[in-house]
Amino acid sequence: MTDRKPGWLTRLRAGLSRTASQLTGGIAAALTRRRLDQETLDGLEEALIAADLGVAAAARLTANLAKDRFDKEIGDEEVREALADDIAGILAPVAKPLVPDPARKPHVVLVVGVNGSGKTTTIGKLARLYREEGRSVMLAAGDTFRAAAVDQLKIWGERAGCPVIARETGADAAGLAFDAFEQARREGIDLLLIDTAGRLQNRDDLMGELRKIVRVLRKLDEDAPHSCLLVLDATVGQNAHSQVEIFREMAAVTGLVVTKLDGTARGGVLVALADRFGLPVHAIGVGEGADDLRPFEARAFARNLLGLAAES
Repeated sequence: MTDRKPGWLTRLRAGLSRTASQLTGGIAAALTRRRLDQETLDGLEEALIAADLGVAAAARLTANLAKDRFDKEIGDEEVREALADDIAGILAPVAKPLVPDPARKPHVVLVVGVNGSGKTTTIGKLARLYREEGRSVMLAAGDTFRAAAVDQLKIWGERAGCPVIARETGADAAGLAFDAFEQARREGIDLLLIDTAGRLQNRDDLMGELRKIVRVLRKLDEDAPHSCLLVLDATVGQNAHSQVEIFREMAAVTGLVVTKLDGTARGGVLVALADRFGLPVHAIGVGEGADDLRPFEARAFARNLLGLAAES
């Protein structure tokens, strides 16, 4: 008899436990007076900022809390329920799965992000998700400077049953992307996921490479790439903001995937990113397993962030 892996909501709860523990601890510490006066509000705002929800979102969330409850008796769970509702409201507009356009064969997705963000692994996991939906997927190993990235993508391709287009180390990434697009088009592939390098220390080189990839893809389709996903590592906290800014300058980022939420107490950064940038959050990752990446659900995330039980 084999042990069954816990369901997604259980894994999400476990993955967000470090963030939830810090946030709920901060809320409990702020509520020692049991009355929502200014001192309590300041403590709650500090707890939200400490969990990386961002200054603007924290100020708005505590202001909303004070509207009907200021100077009234208030309990821990009431505060957490109210905050979870408001956070879900911030997140709901950005919780959008990436749905390939069936009119495009293939729908071309350029995947960008710094090295170490989980970019290559994310591509493999996305490939598996789309294959489970019955779509055909091709992968392009465009991070040609890291042999390990190419090897890793090949392993994921084998697991998901997807062809992987790869070249020798140091090969021209734009040429590889062009060849992969041509082949995917010939074969009527539904989705082409293109990995890219993420060497931010050579920012000018990386920007030039990404722009060249886009330029050559547009020789085949003036609208390509049809999506550009930025993969962010949640453990970097507020540094994720600068990564969004940098990559939006380099490429027309259309959506986010946030990984490694299980390895940090900074999971609140997703709220700050949604509040500031409004970019779709297509998926989140809470573990290393192939099925530990799932489409983002605003309400489930918000409730788990506040240590609240899932709603039936």
